[in-house]
Amino acid sequence: MARLILFNKPYGVLSQFTPEGRWQGLRDHLALPGVYAAGRLDADSEGLLILTDDGPTQARIADPKHRLPKTYWAQVEGAPAEADLEPLRRGVDLGDFVTRPAEARVIAEPPCLWPRTPPIRFRANIPAAWIELVIAEGKNRQVRRMTAKVGFPTLRLIRASVGEWTLNGLQPGQWKELHV
Repeated sequence: MARLILFNKPYGVLSQFTPEGRWQGLRDHLALPGVYAAGRLDADSEGLLILTDDGPTQARIADPKHRLPKTYWAQVEGAPAEADLEPLRRGVDLGDFVTRPAEARVIAEPPCLWPRTPPIRFRANIPAAWIELVIAEGKNRQVRRMTAKVGFPTLRLIRASVGEWTLNGLQPGQWKELHV
């Protein structure tokens, strides 16, 4: 039976146990030997990070060939209309690759959202909105690159779910263990 750890990774924490420079590592939040991250989240992204002690489970979660859907909430600069999201739904040419089509919709600020430390810089004259994106890839900084490419740079990025697993009320730095 594989161990699965659902962890709400805070801003400023790497998806590795060893800290680097100004960024904390997972060991600053999890004292769990023998588990490894199944996928990555950049230090400046927040939300669901799954860890496991089982190699095949790790590969099934992290490897893009399995097309496990990942849901992200992106706070973006600007106020996109539905038509602005069409390129995301078709796939975006990022230069080094073209993304697979994403599910994309404008959403209200998620009600379960926690304050970010440090907070997003306030811009009095520039509106911000939230987009929910569901992708089945997960390449380096993909969601940030996609939103920027269509004219709405990401200010804050939170992964809300990976496949069937969700944050489900976990606050930043909290985790829970499952056995699958």
